[in-house]
Order: sequence, then C-alpha cells, then structure tokens
Amino acid sequence: MLIKNIENKIKLALYISLGSFVSSIIIASVASFFAYKQVSKTRENIYILDNNIPIMAKQTNIELNRPAEYKAHVDLFHSLFFSLTPDDKFIEYQMKRAMYLIDESGALQYNNLKEKGFFNSILSSSSVLTLQTDSIHIDMINKLFIYYGKQIIERRSSTVTRSLITTGYLKDIPRSDNNAHGVLITNWKTLENKDLSNVQKNQF
Repeated sequence: MLIKNIENKIKLALYISLGSFVSSIIIASVASFFAYKQVSKTRENIYILDNNIPIMAKQTNIELNRPAEYKAHVDLFHSLFFSLTPDDKFIEYQMKRAMYLIDESGALQYNNLKEKGFFNSILSSSSVLTLQTDSIHIDMINKLFIYYGKQIIERRSSTVTRSLITTGYLKDIPRSDNNAHGVLITNWKTLENKDLSNVQKNQF
C-alpha cells in the first residue's frame, strides 16, 4: 500500500511537472508572439521629433496613409508640370521641381515638348496654363495610377480647355526634402490631351 501511494505521488509530481513545463512553453510562445506583433506594428509607424526633442510626438500608420500620399504625389507632379506662366524662369523652376518626382520618362516628355517649341509658344503668346484635377485612380496592387484632369490655356485671343489623361507606375523611395512623399513616378505616358473647347475672346 505504501509503495502504491509513493508511485501515485511520483506520477502526480510528474504530471504536475509536465503540466508546468507545457504551460510555461505556451505562455512564453504567446508572449513572444504578441511582442513580435507589437514590434512589427511599431516599425510601421513614423515617429516625429518636435524641435529636435527626442520624444514621440505623433504616430501615423504608413500603410493606411499610403494611398492618400500616392494621390497627393501624382497631383503635385501634374500641377508642377502643367501649370505654367509666360516666365522662362518660372517654367524652369516648375520643371526642376517636377523632375524630382518622376523618372526619366518625365525628362523625355519635357525634352519632346521643348523641341516642339511648346514652352516658347507659351512665352510668345503670353499664355497662362492652369490644371484642374478631376480624379486620380490608384491601383494599390500593381501600383498603377490614372490621372484625369483639365488644362485651361488662357491666351490673349481665346481660352482653350483640354482634357488630360495620363498613366504611370509608382515606386517607393526614401523620403527627401525634394520628394517628401517618398514616391517616384515611372513609365509615365499621356493617354489623352485633346481640345474640349476653344472660346474666342472679344477683341476691342
């Protein structure tokens, strides 16, 4: 009887030891999982320093905000490239800023327009070009965008309205002072750029 009690106690102690061991493994695994998840979540956030003070000022989830940043980047580029005044210094300034936001496809279109005398015609006719964005479609899976807008060309003798549709891809790059969104437009193409209306002005 005594031996049987000892055997039962040994079995009970063994079960308790195994149970404690398994429980500790489960607890450690769960703790590690949540710790990893928390670290991953922290890496997705941007920490901003306020006046060079090393404190967390604000957090923004990058993935949630990225579609809005893509749209803002595409809108900014098109505004810089297509909103112009009859001032060669201003045109040069606009183009310089725009080229930071796009790959060589932007420089190619700029050079083509320059060779065709597009910018000289703006200067000679004192035209003022403004761009109105209608919509921007972003395909987040393929990182493809389609831009829809209207370009208004104010000349001394007329006002021309053109439809503008372009497309291209979006590439994530490190942020910089010249590219605050950390996005580069690639393989940019103009799908449509045609006159919608041409209203003559009264000449006195």
